[in-house]
Amino acid sequence: MKKLSFSIIIAAFTLITAHAQLSTGENTAVTNTDAGKVRGYIHNTIYTYKGIPYAVAKRFEAPQKPTPWQGVRSSMTYGPVAPLMDPTTSVQDEGEFVFHHDWGYTSEDCMRINVWTPGINDGKKRAVMFWIHGGGFTAGSSQELPSYDGENLAKKGDVVVVSINHRLNILGYLDMSAYGEKYKHSANNSILDMKVALEWVRDNISNFGGDPGNVTIFGQSGGGAKVNTLMAMPSAKGLFHKAINESGAFTTAMLDKQTTQTITAEVLKALNLQPNQADELQKIPFAQLSDAGKKALKVIADQMKASGKQLPPFGLSWGPSIDGEDLPYQVSSPEAYELSKNVPLLIGTTKNEFTPFMNGAFTNAPLDKVMENIKKHQGDKADAYIAAVKKAYPDDTKPSDLMDVDVTFRPGAVAQANQKSSLAGGAPVYMYLFDYQSPVMDGKYKAVHCMELAFVFNNINRCEEMSGGTKEAYALADKMSSAWINFARTGNPNHKGLPNWPAYNSTNTATMHFDNKCIVKPQLDKELFDLVAPRAM
Repeated sequence: MKKLSFSIIIAAFTLITAHAQLSTGENTAVTNTDAGKVRGYIHNTIYTYKGIPYAVAKRFEAPQKPTPWQGVRSSMTYGPVAPLMDPTTSVQDEGEFVFHHDWGYTSEDCMRINVWTPGINDGKKRAVMFWIHGGGFTAGSSQELPSYDGENLAKKGDVVVVSINHRLNILGYLDMSAYGEKYKHSANNSILDMKVALEWVRDNISNFGGDPGNVTIFGQSGGGAKVNTLMAMPSAKGLFHKAINESGAFTTAMLDKQTTQTITAEVLKALNLQPNQADELQKIPFAQLSDAGKKALKVIADQMKASGKQLPPFGLSWGPSIDGEDLPYQVSSPEAYELSKNVPLLIGTTKNEFTPFMNGAFTNAPLDKVMENIKKHQGDKADAYIAAVKKAYPDDTKPSDLMDVDVTFRPGAVAQANQKSSLAGGAPVYMYLFDYQSPVMDGKYKAVHCMELAFVFNNINRCEEMSGGTKEAYALADKMSSAWINFARTGNPNHKGLPNWPAYNSTNTATMHFDNKCIVKPQLDKELFDLVAPRAM
């Protein structure tokens, strides 16, 4: 009886300690930054810090170092997110179930950094993975999706994961440069915020167990576009050493200064302000400023259409522009590619991106209805289109698969991979395509935009609503997160769980297809792209 009781006690103690994964306290997880000490918490052996200020700024002015604080700053919860032009007031129930957003709370004082690390003050030099959120250049945050949590990735790879919030939309991109020296950088303050956050990493990450000499920037969608923008930013050179672009290789040209300054003039006009009253824009409530910005963008878009100028595929919006200083080159220019020539690149997209939303009415449609819709949109190219899709994806069986292949995001990724890999003596490029079809909601969301993130961050347990939480999902997440970790460490994503993944070039077009069975194939969708090239970004 005594032996049984002792065994029960030991078993109970083991169970308790196994679940005692959270450590907090006044003296727990305390380390230094150049602005003062911070205190986080330890969960599942990972030191976690959230909402640390990396910069401050007045509206439309360049970011500055935060004012140092006394004592120890509690940094245990996410900081404010950037104000949004269109705040979420309602959601589509099923879609929100799948994405499971965390909208956070807003403030213009939103320049905050989050860190997940296996150890602090231990002298180790861990690879740093610097995450940049999506949402275009106008929305999103470092906490928006559950997949963004860095704990599992940090633990699995013994890496330091960092994410940031930064200024967005009109606050990050309104070009006030014509109205005073203090606004010199205003057209690209959002990108400047990211550069300053990378400087914070350079100056502070050693205290968090990271190596400032081995930093990988990675982002998805708008975050991928921000990765490309940083690669084209001369003053950011040397602050990162590798880059990963997930579904963000947009080929749309950035606006020039004449256009961005004209937009600002229209904002003033919409608010009944004269040029000598431009400083008033620093005081106007954000909602009022945002409305004026929308009006100005519409005016300029209409003028561009009238003059025959081509608009971006998703319409005129806020984003980085050629300002002659912070961003002197287009991101796809030879000068920009030369600037980042020695930065290894991992790039790819998901098989379906937004098509499951665009073609939702045909998810379970019979073949004749799908064919009818394809002929409606492709006209005399319908037969060639169907043949090209079947060549690219010969194993597809569902009728809607014929119309759900992405032809908007991937062409830009292929173009970027071709151009970067052609640089003589340049760093390698690795191409992927995420094919995995989620079983959620009878498979209707397929490999939708953002789907790969749960796999990259090894966060299937946090994202079952999107990934399905199946054993196949966990197995694929193990392979993908290991590839991202290895790339961050060495610039090469290969590991024993994958078939050999050659560096990409325009001749071998080697592409890793991530699915229940991972396989490297050459590009099989070139004919498809040739047919639908006008839809590419």
